[in-house]
Amino acid sequence: MATTQQEHLKIEQLQHATPDELEVAAGRERENLEGWIPALATEAEIREALEKAFDYRGDVTITRKDGTTVEGYLYDRRSGRTLDDSVVRLMPTPPKSSPANTALVRLNIPYSDIAALKFSGRDTAAGKSFEAWVKKYWEKKAAGETNIQIAPEKLD
Repeated sequence: MATTQQEHLKIEQLQHATPDELEVAAGRERENLEGWIPALATEAEIREALEKAFDYRGDVTITRKDGTTVEGYLYDRRSGRTLDDSVVRLMPTPPKSSPANTALVRLNIPYSDIAALKFSGRDTAAGKSFEAWVKKYWEKKAAGETNIQIAPEKLD
């Protein structure tokens, strides 16, 4: 995992690059966060973990300070000056037994109410880069396939 300082150094290097150099610059390295349970000991760790959860393309499980848990997709965060002023916005995963036409629920959870965080769902964006798509295409072409179509995999 890249630290904040490492990210800052990468950004600083890119600021001095020419447009031609930027065109072929390597992309950001993606972290494998699936299953990760970050330490939330300090305010900085809480903020950093929730920023990563916002970028994550899978479900997270939040344990509140009262012991209740909620699993879902963290789709927004509002960072204030204090943890009490900051909130995450989450769409809870509906129970498997709920009907398809169930109303969409959205929760606002203050940062100060979060005791633990777990990256519990599968990262649906992992391995889905353009380079991975091209590699699959050329593997199929080398195997002699014609009319090659690489369809997205089913999520579940």
